[in-house]
Amino acid sequence: MEILKNKIALITGATSGIGLASAKSLAKMGAELYLVGRNAQKGEKVIQDIKSETGNKNIHLLLGDLSSLAEVRIIAQTFLSYNKPLHILLNNAGVYNSTRKLTIDGHEEMFAVNHLSHFLLTDLLIERIKLSGSARIVNIASGAHILVKKINFEDLNFYNGFKSLKVYSHSKLANVLFTFELANILKGSNITVNSVDPGEVGTNLGSQNGLLGRIISILMKLFLQSPEAGAKTSIYMCSSSEVHEVSGKNFRNCKEKKPKPWATNKETAKKLWVISKRLVQLK
Repeated sequence: MEILKNKIALITGATSGIGLASAKSLAKMGAELYLVGRNAQKGEKVIQDIKSETGNKNIHLLLGDLSSLAEVRIIAQTFLSYNKPLHILLNNAGVYNSTRKLTIDGHEEMFAVNHLSHFLLTDLLIERIKLSGSARIVNIASGAHILVKKINFEDLNFYNGFKSLKVYSHSKLANVLFTFELANILKGSNITVNSVDPGEVGTNLGSQNGLLGRIISILMKLFLQSPEAGAKTSIYMCSSSEVHEVSGKNFRNCKEKKPKPWATNKETAKKLWVISKRLVQLK
């Protein structure tokens, strides 16, 4: 059933896990897809696989590494150069590191990839999205946001007190706050903005963390829900007519799930917005 025929979607982190499962479903619904990936060979293989599995030939690769703000700008510029509308932006990519890493721009990598890259990408694409008629922005957050009660404005790079789960959860709290503030800014427009908690999913998240990371990734896939199951809410938020006017909410299992109060605090959300703009060098 091609309910997304003539719709265009851009998905980050679309070469594995929840992003790949989401891409396949949206392709089956007839959407034209632009998939962000950092590895050309892997990206092209994924695109060929999706084309052959779904029969949808309108699948394209946007090459770029989200840990580099310069490459995020290239991803956006490349898409904009095609002069296409954008009806669905699925900010799905995520990284989990067991040790503290800084990006080429000097930001802590989980905060940079999970939050800053999507903050910048969304900003660079927002005027095009506004011109596209009815549109949706879906940000993949996590129930892990409940583990951290505030944004660490004094030390966003976690020079002190780095603990991997805490810092990952911190980036996911930023996702919910970003969603809440962007929805507020776009209130009354033709764009909805919502976050998704996919639940506990067995993906490749963290598999780059050496042997232990790969072992944990394998165990997660054995005991947690599949990426296909984890992607259901993302797909629902991107495509269902039931939520076409819903904005500024958080969803899990295709139902609204209220985030913790600190994840929708207006002052924190505004402060994070201002600081994020400065960090990604937006005017």
